[in-house]
Amino acid sequence: MLKKSFFTLLNFILIISILAACGDKDEKASSNSGDTVELSLWLTPQWKGILDADEEGADYDSFFKHAAEEFAKQYDKHDVKINVEVIAGDQRDEMLNVNLNGGTPPDIFFESVFAMGDYAHRGALVPLNDIVDDEAKSDIEQSYWDTVTFGDDIYFYPFSHMPGTLVYNADMFKDAGLDEFVGNEDEIKTWTLDELETILAGLKENIPADKYTNAYPMGLFALNNQGDTWNLAYLRMFGNQFFDDNGNIVLDDENGSKAIAWLKEVYDNGYANPGAESVSSNDVNAMFQNKQLGVSFTNSVLYNNILADMESGNIEKFDARLANIPSVSGDPLSFTYVTGAAVFNTGDETRMEVAKDFVKFFSTDPELVKSSKNGVPVRKSVVEEFKDEKPLFAAYEANAPYMFSFTGNVPGYNELRQVLYPELQAVFTGEKTPEEAVKSYQEKGNDVIEKAKADSVIYQ
Repeated sequence: MLKKSFFTLLNFILIISILAACGDKDEKASSNSGDTVELSLWLTPQWKGILDADEEGADYDSFFKHAAEEFAKQYDKHDVKINVEVIAGDQRDEMLNVNLNGGTPPDIFFESVFAMGDYAHRGALVPLNDIVDDEAKSDIEQSYWDTVTFGDDIYFYPFSHMPGTLVYNADMFKDAGLDEFVGNEDEIKTWTLDELETILAGLKENIPADKYTNAYPMGLFALNNQGDTWNLAYLRMFGNQFFDDNGNIVLDDENGSKAIAWLKEVYDNGYANPGAESVSSNDVNAMFQNKQLGVSFTNSVLYNNILADMESGNIEKFDARLANIPSVSGDPLSFTYVTGAAVFNTGDETRMEVAKDFVKFFSTDPELVKSSKNGVPVRKSVVEEFKDEKPLFAAYEANAPYMFSFTGNVPGYNELRQVLYPELQAVFTGEKTPEEAVKSYQEKGNDVIEKAKADSVIYQ
């Protein structure tokens, strides 16, 4: 009898345990809609490896696959599977538009903000305000948050950036007697506008022709929209704000005209390469690498590539250093390409919630954010940690207060890029005066913006 009672009690306990386990399982299944939450993350090629490109098996998807594994281990709301896919940059918009039209956009896209801004205006992205806390805002300079904010909402979580500057041949400067304008190797030298003009004149007069064949003081280009960010920066050199508070172009004033007139004067004085109207940014970059330019344009990736090519012997070594784009105020003109994650509006509330949780996870985790050193970190804490290993990080960070948003986060920016270079071409060839070009650009550009505003959820 005692034995029977014992087994009865044991069976009762077993039944209670099974019911409890089923209850837990049902509760998780209910929260998971009965299935694992499966997300898709797309990115264009950014960097290889998790922390370093020399890791075994390093590839463009390594970081996000690792981050997905770490996220799944600690995430307690759902079981999660994240599929990572690398998309060629020239296929990005086509693939996104096809999938958006078909109702199957990716859950997350990691990309440069300037290339993705129009998707925020189209209403294809969801705001990320609710996953950004005060700690993140204090660790990331406000200028980066301004870049990822459209209207009142944050649409991208800044992770790293790719700052644009000038680059100069310090050997050529010294050979031309311009030693006083050469900065330190780990410095982004800030010249005044008058100093830059002195440099260009000095280079024209004193570049040793026997050492530098077919060399010119500065590179200018206007063949197409590639590299147009530097031309946009030059147009701000005399203090023009470019966009007003309503997202309209306001270049057509004395300061805007002065800027284009300055470019024309540089060109006419022989301070730049000839035929700028038919020269591309790639052409100019190649000329600088071949020691045919004293001053050119670069960004953090192009600059690192030049140094790597010198080290590998692909190009002849010379002393390439960085400088800021000057302005009449004396302050540098600084811009950057912020890279981060956006979450698409898939219409699935659960997937969007999990997608935002994952974006917050890899954009804030103390170990994962260290991977931003593969570009240039937006976080002060990461800059501080790696500044001895990467001295230019601190120099780039010092430029942050002077940063302007070259897109203005206006709608139709990709189409707007087609408007400027024909006007610059007309100035370089003498078909238009600077005043005529500025007026024409503003009229055509604002027409593009006005039409795009009609379809923008930000402006509606």
